[in-house]
Amino acid sequence: MITAGIDVGSISAKAAIIQDNKLLGACVILTGYNSRNAGRQVFDQILSELDLVASQIDKIIATGYGRNSIEFADKAVTEITCHAAGANFLNPEIRSIIDIGGQDSKAIVINEKGKVQDFSMNDKCAAGTGRFLEVMARALEVDLDAFGELSLQADNVASISS
Repeated sequence: MITAGIDVGSISAKAAIIQDNKLLGACVILTGYNSRNAGRQVFDQILSELDLVASQIDKIIATGYGRNSIEFADKAVTEITCHAAGANFLNPEIRSIIDIGGQDSKAIVINEKGKVQDFSMNDKCAAGTGRFLEVMARALEVDLDAFGELSLQADNVASISS
């Protein structure tokens, strides 16, 4: 069985394709302003990179901020549930997960089966520091990848709350 996962976040869209619990490939692009287009684009890109066609994919799961915009997905699942399943798959001993995203931050507690036991989410103020940095890079007309390099040339340190 070949399964695709598509995660459309506020900053980046990611796609991964697995077969028999083995990663075949993954891809990351910037989401931009249209999450539906980003989901389709990242999916098409990973298919192309792996020389696959959509009809070869048995199941497509969408997650992230833009999960409901991925109309071709078989199922939409919250990123909290996906974090739990993914962490458990990678290491069944993991019990805590922290996700600092573009719009919010999450702390997740999972059990030995990878099921969510509790979580806390902060979407206030500086929780989405990643999104703030993306907006500032765009406002300054600087490529996001170059933004970090430019910061190292600064004469003064600017503190950013999280």
